[in-house]
Amino acid sequence: MSGTSPDPDRRIDRNLFITVSGPPGCGATTLVEGIAESLDCGYVSGGELFREIAAERDMSLSQLIAETGESEEIDRALDQRLRRIAEKWGTANKAFVLESRLAGWIAGNRADLRIWLDAPDEVRADRTAERAEMTSEMQVREVIEEQRYKSYYGIDLNDRSIYDLVINTGRWDAEATLALALTGIEGYDVDADEGAFDTPDFDI
Repeated sequence: MSGTSPDPDRRIDRNLFITVSGPPGCGATTLVEGIAESLDCGYVSGGELFREIAAERDMSLSQLIAETGESEEIDRALDQRLRRIAEKWGTANKAFVLESRLAGWIAGNRADLRIWLDAPDEVRADRTAERAEMTSEMQVREVIEEQRYKSYYGIDLNDRSIYDLVINTGRWDAEATLALALTGIEGYDVDADEGAFDTPDFDI
C-alpha cells in the first residue's frame, strides 16, 4: 500500500484522540501518517515503541521478537507504554493518533474514534513481500498473538464491535482509504454521538 498525502486543502481542525489498528500489511502506518498530516498532529506507532524497547535492551528486533515468545514481559512492557500514551492523550483535548494492533482496546473509552484496517491474506502478503517473513509465518504469528492477548487480557481480537470505522484496504488504495477515514473524522459530531461501545479497562 503505497504512501499518499491528503488533499492540501483538506485540513481538519479537530481535537480528537484517534486509534488505528490492524494486522501486518493492512496499511495502518500509511493511514496514520496521512491522518496526522491532515490534523497537523503527532502520532506514535507500536512498532516505534517496540524498536525503542529493543534499543534500550541493546537487542536487535529479531532478538526481541524471539524473546517475546519466551516471556510475556516484553508484550506487557510495550502495552504499558501504549496505555500511558492513551491516558495522556485521552485527557489532553488535542489531536493525536495512536497505532498498534491493540491500540483500540488499550485506549478504550479514552479514544474519540477507533479505526480497524484489514485486507485479505494474499493482499497483505504481497504488501509485506520485502519483509523477511513468509505468508505462512505471518499467519502463524497472528494466531499466536491473538492467543496471547486472550490469555493476558481476555481480549478477542476478532471482536470488531469496539471500532467506529472498519475498512478493507484491499478494496481501496491508500488515497481512498485516507479519504474514507478523513470523512469519518470530519463528520464526527460529539453532540450527535449516541455512544461508542463500552470498553472496560483491563490490567496490564
